[in-house]
Amino acid sequence: MGKIRVAKLGDESQEKEQKRRASARRQTKDSKKGKVEGVGLKGGQRVAMIEGTDIKPEFKKLIEEVEQGVPSDVSSQSSAKKKKQKKVRERSKRYKEVAGLVDKKKFYSLTDAVALVKKTSLTRFDGTVELHVNLNPASLGDKKDFRVSVSLPHGTGKAVRVAIADDALVAAIQAGKMDFDILVAHPSMMPKLAKLARVLGPKGLMPNPKNGTVTDTPEKRAKDLARGQMNIKTEPENPIIHVGVGKVSFTDTQLVENIQAVFLAIGKSKISSASLAATMGPGVKVSLS
Repeated sequence: MGKIRVAKLGDESQEKEQKRRASARRQTKDSKKGKVEGVGLKGGQRVAMIEGTDIKPEFKKLIEEVEQGVPSDVSSQSSAKKKKQKKVRERSKRYKEVAGLVDKKKFYSLTDAVALVKKTSLTRFDGTVELHVNLNPASLGDKKDFRVSVSLPHGTGKAVRVAIADDALVAAIQAGKMDFDILVAHPSMMPKLAKLARVLGPKGLMPNPKNGTVTDTPEKRAKDLARGQMNIKTEPENPIIHVGVGKVSFTDTQLVENIQAVFLAIGKSKISSASLAATMGPGVKVSLS
C-alpha cells in the first residue's frame, strides 16, 4: 500500500506557492546547464537562454527571490499567524467606576486610605486588605532579603491552624494527613521531621529556625501564631513586602492598628513607599508622614 498524504485545510495557497517556487528553482538549475550566449559577460550576468527557450516571465521574479533568500508572502503570513497575539486586558465597567474614586497621584493619610480601600472593594465576599511595602535598598545594607516577625493586634481575619510536632503527628503526616497551616517543632524533633522534608518543604510547612517555628518553647510559639503573629519577608531579589492586614469587614480602627503594627515591626526608616488595596480593588498610596 502506497503512502497516504494528508492535506490540512487552509494549506492550499501555501502549497501552490511552494510548487511555484520549486518550479522556479528547477528553471534556475536548468538555466545553468543550458547554453549561455554572449561574450565578455561581467560577473553575475547571465543570458536567460535554455535550449533556445527563454525563462518564463512569471518565474523570473521568483528566481531572484529564491537566489536572494527572500521569503514568500504566503509563508510570512502563515508564520505571523502562528505568533501569539498579546491580549490587552480590559477592565470592567465597575472597576473603572471605583478606580475613578482614587487619585493615583495623591498620597492619602492612613485613615483615609483605609476608608477608601473598603469603599472600592469589588468582591462580593469578604475580601482581604493587602499592604504592599517598598523598602529602601540602602537601608538593608549588604542583605538581599529582609524578614521580620509581627503580631497583628486584631489578627488577619483568617483562622490559623497551628500544630506542634510530636511522634503522633509525624505518623499522621506519613499517612498523608496534614490538618494544619503552620507546624511548630522542638529542636529534638527535627531529625524525625527531616525524613518528611520532601512532603513538608514544597507546601511551606517545614519548621525553620529563621521564622521561629523551631523553638525550645513550641507551646508558647503556637499560641502566639494562633493569635495573629506572622513572619513577613521581601520577595526574592526585590525589596518588596506583601502582607494581608485584615478583612474588608474589619473596622477602620482595626485595620489602622494592624497596619501600624507592621510599620513598627519593619521600621519606618526602612520604608520608601507603601500602598493598600482590597482583593480585586485599585491601589491607594499611603502617606508615611
